[in-house]
Amino acid sequence: MILLFVAAVFIVLIVFSMPIVFALGVSGVAGLLVGGYDMQVLSSSMVSGSQSWVLLAIPAFVFAGGLMEKCGMSHALVDFARALVGWVKGGLGMSVIVVAYFFSDICGSKMAEVSALGSTLMPPLTKAGYKPADSASLIAAGTAMGMLVPPAIFMIVIAQVTNTSAVALFLAGFVPAATIMVCLMVLVYLRAREYDWPVDSKPSAAVLFTSAKGAAVPMVIPVVILGGFFLGVFTATEAGAVVAGYAFLAARFYYKNVSYRQMAKLAYDSAILTAAVVFLLAVASVFQYLMGVSGVPAMLADVLGPLKTMPWLFLLATALITMLFGMVLEGLPAAVVLIPVVFPIAEKMGIDPIHFNIVQTAAVGIGLFLPPMGVGLLMALKFANLTVGQHWRTYMPYVGALMIGLMLIILFPQLSLFLPKLAGLIK
Repeated sequence: MILLFVAAVFIVLIVFSMPIVFALGVSGVAGLLVGGYDMQVLSSSMVSGSQSWVLLAIPAFVFAGGLMEKCGMSHALVDFARALVGWVKGGLGMSVIVVAYFFSDICGSKMAEVSALGSTLMPPLTKAGYKPADSASLIAAGTAMGMLVPPAIFMIVIAQVTNTSAVALFLAGFVPAATIMVCLMVLVYLRAREYDWPVDSKPSAAVLFTSAKGAAVPMVIPVVILGGFFLGVFTATEAGAVVAGYAFLAARFYYKNVSYRQMAKLAYDSAILTAAVVFLLAVASVFQYLMGVSGVPAMLADVLGPLKTMPWLFLLATALITMLFGMVLEGLPAAVVLIPVVFPIAEKMGIDPIHFNIVQTAAVGIGLFLPPMGVGLLMALKFANLTVGQHWRTYMPYVGALMIGLMLIILFPQLSLFLPKLAGLIK
């Protein structure tokens, strides 16, 4: 009954447009009061829920991503992607998927990525004859796939709430993201043949060399992240500092187009976003306490008990629930409210924690771009000047490709575990 009361309070607050993080906090406190629990739980839960060194990586990665977008690294990556795959039929559409993979690795924020890709790629897609609905679908699906490419804020948060290695999770995301990327590129190729999408550019070694040279500065970052994690040179928090420092030097001394005042504004925005994330983790710990004392984990264990012999079906079921949470509540609330409840059940079933987290990360990425309420999808549609009703039919094949990629990740755990095992981070 307490949880029903808390859920009702939360829904009412959301209906009245209270920010999600504050709605979670108010409803959690209301649950403690109605349940008659000691209010010391509030302070102890909030402190324990927000104390982790890995959270220091968030402001660094957010600052670096904003700075890289500001100085124009996305344009260099677009040119490089077009040179790589532009010679294929539908090459411009494929380049959207490729650049989404590259840019996710240096951006860390899905909303910043949608903004960068929408502003950079929507005009050339329109000029090449792509319908606005397909252009928006390409950007949305590519960014959803990019959720798996580190450094993603969601990965840092899910590592915190499940007490797993953020470095192992970062390494685990590269191959699953590439798997979904291949699924999307196959779809783009098939649609290119069906709708006669043009070849973007003829193959040219000179163009490839020139674009690769221009993209060398941003491409250093994924190499440093992958190499540093693989060799054990730095932790996730230290990686954030390295990437932020590199972004500062590149913006100031190579691109020379971002002032100190603009950098200060980006640092301020990064601090505000980090404060919101940490506060979200803090208030969500109250929810986790209420669900624990109400017996929710035990109840879910009983409900999901028949799936013990079919771990893949358990992963699919939890992924679908996570998608709905990601669509309605956005990604981070889904992580801090739902995942800590089902994670212990997955461990008891023998599912590898890193594999479980990768599946949930992919599910949240898809959920953020699911119609009709996915906040990422709505942002992509703004660039195409479309409504959800005008867009959803065109978008369904892309959702299908994302789901096929998700199923491959679920059915083949080694896609997630290969790199962490190779690096010696897991057995």
